[in-house]
Amino acid sequence: MFSKINSILESIDGFVWGVPLIVLILVTGIFLTVILRGVQFSQLKFALKSIFRKSENDDGGELSSFKALCTALSATIGTGNIVGVATAIALGGPGALFWMWLAALFGMATKYAESMLAVHFREEKSDGHILGGPFYTCEKGVGAKFPIFGKILAVLFAIFGTMVGLFGIGTFSQVNSISSAIETFSKTVAVQGLKTVEIAGIGSYSLVVIVASFILAITVALVIIGGLKRISTVASVVVPFMAVVYVALGMFAILCNLSKVTEAFEQIFQGAFGFRAAAGGAVGAMIVAMQKGIARGIFSNEAGLGSAPIAASAAKVDHAVQQGIISMTGTFFDTIVICSITGLVIVIAGTWNPELGYAGFGITNAAFQMLLPRVPPYFISFVLMLCLVLFAFTTILGWDYYSERCIEYLSNGNMVPVKIYRWLYIAAVFAGPYMTISAVWTIADIVNGLMAIPNIISLLILSGLVVKLTDDFFKGRRIYTIGYDFSNKPVNGE
Repeated sequence: MFSKINSILESIDGFVWGVPLIVLILVTGIFLTVILRGVQFSQLKFALKSIFRKSENDDGGELSSFKALCTALSATIGTGNIVGVATAIALGGPGALFWMWLAALFGMATKYAESMLAVHFREEKSDGHILGGPFYTCEKGVGAKFPIFGKILAVLFAIFGTMVGLFGIGTFSQVNSISSAIETFSKTVAVQGLKTVEIAGIGSYSLVVIVASFILAITVALVIIGGLKRISTVASVVVPFMAVVYVALGMFAILCNLSKVTEAFEQIFQGAFGFRAAAGGAVGAMIVAMQKGIARGIFSNEAGLGSAPIAASAAKVDHAVQQGIISMTGTFFDTIVICSITGLVIVIAGTWNPELGYAGFGITNAAFQMLLPRVPPYFISFVLMLCLVLFAFTTILGWDYYSERCIEYLSNGNMVPVKIYRWLYIAAVFAGPYMTISAVWTIADIVNGLMAIPNIISLLILSGLVVKLTDDFFKGRRIYTIGYDFSNKPVNGE
C-alpha cells in the first residue's frame, strides 16, 4: 500500500520537476531579460550600491532594504550551497556548474520582477505591519484583468507556500542536514563511539542528535516568536557572517591551488556541452549536465519560486524598482558567488568522481581537505559543519516567515491561525532529525515546484507593468505611489 503511494508521489514529483517546469522558469528569465534590456547586467553596480541605502520615506515598510535582503538570503543560502552543488556536479559532471550560472544570470531578472511587483502590490495592515508577496501580485495584479483567475492563483500559491515551509525546505530537510553534520563531525573527534539512546517506537539515535534537536528547537522558537523584526535582526548578523567565513575559506582553498583553476574552467565548459563525453554521448551528457545544473540553480537561489518577494515586500523603499534591483543581488550572491566557490573547489579537487565513493556533504568536505592539506582536517570539518548549521538554521527562520505570511493571507488577516502554525513549525523542527519517511520528502519537492507555477504565470501576465515601472524609474519619471496599477489607478479601487 505505502510503496504504491510512494511510487505515485515519485511519479508526480518527476512530472512537476521535469523538463517543462525547468524550461518554463528558464524561458521566463530569458524573456524578462530581453524585455528589460538586461537590467541585471546594466544595473548590477547600482544594485550593489543600493543595498545599504536608506529610504527617504519612513512611512512605508518595516525593514531596511539590507535587512529585507538578508531575510530573503537567510532562506535561499542553505544546505544547497554546500550539499546541493556537490550533488549536482556528482550527477551531471563539472558542466552542471555552467548551467547553474546560466540559470542564475537569467534568474536575476526573474527575481527583480517578482520582488518589484511584491512591493508594488503590498498592503499595510491596521496594526502597521506590511503584507505582500505573489499572493497579492496574483490577486491584485492578475485579478485586475482576470478577477477569478487571479484569486485562484493567489490561493494556490499561499497553500503551496505554507506546505513548503512546514513539510519541505523550511523544516525536515534543513534539520536533518544540521543533525547529520553535527553527528558526522562528532564521530571524527570522538575518542570512543557516540552514546546512543533508544526512543520507543522511533528507533536508536545518537545522544548528540537528541541534544542538538532540543537546542535547535529552543533556539528557533526564541527567534521566530519575536516575529519579523527579530528574524531580520538575526539574519542581518548571521547571514553576512556565515557567508564571509565560507567565502574566505573557499577563496583560500582556490588561491592555494591557483595553477589548477584554468583546467577546472576547461572541465566546466567542456562538460557543459558534452565535449568530454565518449563519442556519440555528447548530446546525452550535455542534457544531463543542463538538467542537473539548471534544476540545482533554481533550487538554490529560488528565482521564480516566489519566496523572496515576501521578504522584499516589507522593505522601506520609495519606489518598488529600488527593492527589485536590490533583491536580484540575492541570486548573484547565492549562486554566482557562493555556489561557484563550492563548485570550483569540488572540480579542482576532483572529489565529485563517483569512483571515489563520496556523496553529498562528503564530496565538499573531502575537496576542502584535499586542497588544504596543511590545515588540520578537524578544523576544516568544523568550519564546514558550522557553515552548514548556520546556513540551515537561517533557512529555517526565513521559511517560517514566508509560510506565516501565506497563512495570514489565507486567514484574511486573522493572526490566531498564524500563532498556531508557529508552534506547529517549532514542533516540526524538533521532530526533523527523526523523520525518515520518504513520502514526506517527495511531497516537499512537489509543493515546492507547484508554488512556482502561479508566480511564473503572474510574471508573464504582468510583464508589461514590470517594463513600465522600470522605464519610469530609470528614465527619471519617478512620480510614483506604491499600490497603483498600470493605468495609475489604485488597485484596490479607492
